[in-house]
Amino acid sequence: MERTKDEHFSALFVVVAALFVTSLITANIVAVKLVDIGGLVVPAGTVTLFPLSYIFGDVLTEVYGFRRARLVIWLGFVCNLLAVGSIVITQVLPPAAIWDGQAAYERILGFTPRLLAGSFAAYLVGEFLNAVVLAKLKIVTQGRWLWMRTISSTLVGQGADSLVFITIAFVGTIPGGELVPLMVTAWLVKSAYEVLATPLTYLVVNTLKRREGVDTYDYGTDFSPLRLR
Repeated sequence: MERTKDEHFSALFVVVAALFVTSLITANIVAVKLVDIGGLVVPAGTVTLFPLSYIFGDVLTEVYGFRRARLVIWLGFVCNLLAVGSIVITQVLPPAAIWDGQAAYERILGFTPRLLAGSFAAYLVGEFLNAVVLAKLKIVTQGRWLWMRTISSTLVGQGADSLVFITIAFVGTIPGGELVPLMVTAWLVKSAYEVLATPLTYLVVNTLKRREGVDTYDYGTDFSPLRLR
């Protein structure tokens, strides 16, 4: 039942992969701003671009299969590492005497090792769980009920992402009684994004399947996150 092309990367695949990576990196930058949405205070990235990375991840897995999605997840990790490394190195370079923006740079773009560790770990755990659940559900449902599969995989992936990030980043710095509500709030907000975007996901997935002539089922796929092929 699997229909795939050879191992070349089509222009549309590259576009989706680029949107995935851009959403991920940009979300990490804008997350420094806290926004108030109906009395709910969350990082800006939570309600703007980060959930889009899961939507693009769903599209990659649904259309091109887990192996292609795995490659893009690692690509996103490497690109994010490059972006963060560049920001950190720039921060520690001595500022010119005529430039007075060092404090502002550190305030907006500065990272702490703990937050970085939490962010990178949460990304890998969440994205891979999302892709694996979606790919396996596609086989179980024989490709039906895309809405159920994308929402279910997002609930699992975003739940793991919120749990890992908040645990690594904030345990010991935030009272224990506030950690669980923080996790649940972040999880529900990001998951609700997926639900609202379901019509768009259907449109993109169906368009890509038709244009690419690809609808991959991951029969016999090795779901180890450590493989690149």
